[in-house]
Amino acid sequence: MKLDLATILESKRAVRRRLASLPIAEKLRMLDDLRRRQISLREAGARVRRRMPPVPSDATSGQEHGGGSK
Repeated sequence: MKLDLATILESKRAVRRRLASLPIAEKLRMLDDLRRRQISLREAGARVRRRMPPVPSDATSGQEHGGGSK
C-alpha cells in the first residue's frame, strides 16, 4: 500500500467540509452515537480487566531489578 500524503490531506479536508455542512441535529446525533460507543468500549474493557489474572505485587512496586530507594 502506497501512502500519498497529498491525497490523505485532501481526503481529510473533504471529510471536514462534509461534516461542517451537516445540520446541527445530525451532528448531535453523531455525538450521541460516539458517546454510546465510548460507553460500550469502556464496559468491554472493564470486563476484560476483570477476567485477567492479578499482577504479582512485586511487579507493581515500581522498582526494577530489586533497586532500593536513595
